[in-house]
Amino acid sequence: MKILLLGRHGQLGWELQRSLAPLGELFTPGRDDGGDLADGEALRATVKQLRPQLIVNAAAYTAVDKAESEPELARRINAQAPGLLAEEAGRLGALLLHYSSDYVFDGSGEQARDEQAPTGPLSVYGQSKLDGERAIQATGCRHLILRTSWVYAARGGNFAKTMLKLAAEREQLKVVADQIGAPTGADLLADLSAHMAHAALRDDSLCGLYHAVAAGETSWHHYAQHVLARAEAAGRVLKVRADQVEPLASSQYPTPARRPLNSRLETRKLQQNFGLCLPDWRIGVDRMLAEIL
Repeated sequence: MKILLLGRHGQLGWELQRSLAPLGELFTPGRDDGGDLADGEALRATVKQLRPQLIVNAAAYTAVDKAESEPELARRINAQAPGLLAEEAGRLGALLLHYSSDYVFDGSGEQARDEQAPTGPLSVYGQSKLDGERAIQATGCRHLILRTSWVYAARGGNFAKTMLKLAAEREQLKVVADQIGAPTGADLLADLSAHMAHAALRDDSLCGLYHAVAAGETSWHHYAQHVLARAEAAGRVLKVRADQVEPLASSQYPTPARRPLNSRLETRKLQQNFGLCLPDWRIGVDRMLAEIL
């Protein structure tokens, strides 16, 4: 089986190169050789030439704040390109695996949202991701769309590394405490992707939209405290201890793009349809910390 993976250099793309390898022959074009989502003609040509059975789109415009001033580019990459990939997947009878975001919701309330919950993006980025979902669904192609949140990996930059750096340099550390979600490892998301794609390739009834995040919930503030507590236990010298991290309201830290306060996602559908178990967010974070500390 031929597998086309887009976004190989990202945190998720890096992990997908590992998890997808047992499923077939992997092709991972970069921006300069037909894998640029901003270049629709080149992207379409790549798919037509390769004729893959599985297309995995791990590439995206992810600069949430910058998207407010670059709406057309965000839309081209996050909405138009996925729609194009879906059209080509439909012509080939291929399966398209695509990733979306909790930012498609307005973040109100305190309950976890399921796949049928009303959407309401607060930002250009969130709207572009929702438009991407709709563009894929409109083609009628075989697809898996995984909405996820707060993705991290040991490779590259992440929230934990930022907190460790700031806690070692500063005398005071304030972190937003009213945004709630589930930190989700790129390695977990990649493994879920491989399991789900393998099953959906054999059973079309499994195709569709799914929420895919680690179990449990936390705030960015508590996430930071968890990271620093683990660092202290590992012998890291920090100027700010875990119990000294101060909570901050989102209103006290304004950004160009509004973030959803409630990023809780209900994953019952994924677990039931695929017979998979989603581990608590701390398990993945602790594993990542063991690698970087």
